[in-house]
Amino acid sequence: MMNRRMLLWGGVATTTLGLTGCATPTIEDYAGQKPELDLRTYFNGVIDAWGIFTDRNGKVVKRFTVEMKCHWNKDIGTLDEDFSYSDGTQEKRIWTLTDLGHGQFTGTAGDVVGTAQGQAKGNAFNWGYTLALPVDGRILNVQMDDWMYLMNERVMLNKARMTKLGIHLGDVTLSFTKRA
Repeated sequence: MMNRRMLLWGGVATTTLGLTGCATPTIEDYAGQKPELDLRTYFNGVIDAWGIFTDRNGKVVKRFTVEMKCHWNKDIGTLDEDFSYSDGTQEKRIWTLTDLGHGQFTGTAGDVVGTAQGQAKGNAFNWGYTLALPVDGRILNVQMDDWMYLMNERVMLNKARMTKLGIHLGDVTLSFTKRA
């Protein structure tokens, strides 16, 4: 009886440790990281980006480039993005960001359902939003868990996880370079 109880508790402890080991990162994990990301400074001027969309198995489905023209008027920022995809298609997205202070931001765009909520700490920025994504002639509302990491004053890396009803659909990976 004692061995069975010890095995049961050992299994519970192992499962608990396994689950906590798989916890997703939080913005607080990056609070002390340098260089410190100031969104208003980085997203000011022209930024070039190169990216890929990979499906849930890691296969590259689409490649693209983006030219972003960014500026701020007091606490309101505009990120005017022009996408060029490897299949020849073009897309435009214009983000309107609001700096709420203390590293907190909100954002809206024409293909974003509702309002994006985000926070910056250390060298990272994380925000979540619902994107209205055109797929095969219909619109799917997908959830985006979007992370950006400042590498130096000109380079930032971006990885966004895309899900629908909790199911992982794929990832968007980008490299941003701010023009000098």
